[in-house]
Amino acid sequence: MEESKIKAMISLLDDEDIEVVSQIEKEFLAQGGSIIPYLEKEWEQNFNPVVQKRIEDLVHNLQFVLLEDRLAKWKKNGGEDLMEGLWLICTYQYPDLEFATIKSAMEQIYYEVWLEMKPDMLPMEQVRTLNNVLFTKLKFSSNTKNFHSPANSMISQVLESKKGNPISLCTIYMMVAQKLKLPIYGVNLPSLFILTYKNDSSQFYINAFNKGLIFTKEDIDNYLHQLNLAPIDVFYQPCSNIDIVARVLRNLINSFEKLSETDRVEDVKKMLHFLTGEKY
Repeated sequence: MEESKIKAMISLLDDEDIEVVSQIEKEFLAQGGSIIPYLEKEWEQNFNPVVQKRIEDLVHNLQFVLLEDRLAKWKKNGGEDLMEGLWLICTYQYPDLEFATIKSAMEQIYYEVWLEMKPDMLPMEQVRTLNNVLFTKLKFSSNTKNFHSPANSMISQVLESKKGNPISLCTIYMMVAQKLKLPIYGVNLPSLFILTYKNDSSQFYINAFNKGLIFTKEDIDNYLHQLNLAPIDVFYQPCSNIDIVARVLRNLINSFEKLSETDRVEDVKKMLHFLTGEKY
């Protein structure tokens, strides 16, 4: 679409006829994400608050469609790259965030841990080394003061602040561990996301929200007993990356609900439904 036509259409966004405005918006949405930079440029140059608000809504809707398309591709690939899935969630709040920014931060953490690892370490020693680097040297910690903040579900923010909720800390821990070829995976416990170290000879569990506390199957048994829940297999075994991203989205829904941000709640519910088919 030519820039002159874009300007002409934008000049109609404050038309009193709602049908005219609706038709203009449909034409913009049909252009897809390529038109976003032009709309943002017009927003900067336009001082009509009504037009500015309608441009903002258009840009948000276009960005949301792009996000859904990216989520669809990620899901189609089996959610193979967890980091990509977590980055996609961040782009809902921060659409200009580059994947390379998160990847670079994760590479630095990996390097810090790699320096401390030795080839002959036993599983418990590997985990203690990970714990030491992440929670003592790099000072990652649980965000207990602002537990329900949406930032806890945005890996970019957690990497920056070094404070997160159980699942965000676990995903950072797990991605570093797996890059080190350690068999550490996520486990979907009720009300708590944890990790498991699982290979052919042994299995134990890790609570990244509690500085990498190591515990056993019996501890999970007791935890489930306290919650009056049956000890089904899913509470003990690794879950998929799609499961992890879905749980992050559920956390994000809860966060926005507590802030009474109903529009964002509905957006994230759409993302969750789009990813899993689940109605929240």
